[in-house]
Amino acid sequence: MPAYLADLFGTQFVGAIHGRLLTAWSTAGVLGPVLVNYVREYQLDHGVPRAQVYSITMYLLAGLLAVGFICNLLIKPVPAKYYMSIKELDALDKPTEGAREATTAAATVGSATPTWLVYAAWVPVAIPLLWAVGVTLQKAALMFSQG
Repeated sequence: MPAYLADLFGTQFVGAIHGRLLTAWSTAGVLGPVLVNYVREYQLDHGVPRAQVYSITMYLLAGLLAVGFICNLLIKPVPAKYYMSIKELDALDKPTEGAREATTAAATVGSATPTWLVYAAWVPVAIPLLWAVGVTLQKAALMFSQG
């Protein structure tokens, strides 16, 4: 995805654009199942047989996929007239004098993070991650042992 964004918008601000894209993508990942569940429950409440509940849902998802495809086709590269000049890019890359002095001062005062603190910060991440891997491996072993 970053390469695609760089082709469309240039490499200078791919990080910011990619962050927005991931936010939109995750929003769709949450709202999509909510929409499917709402449509399914609506159909069940109105007497649609359980075997036919997902037929309308699949048409809805196919329509959303088509809308997304069309939206992607409508995206065009940024016209060259909106590109930043070399002077403007250099101005962004050069910190001001005050910022340079603050960065230098911050880098010289206590810049090394203790190793124990790094490991401690990984504990809240590693525990659920290792638990999820363990559960996945157990389920996979159960699935393959029955098959």
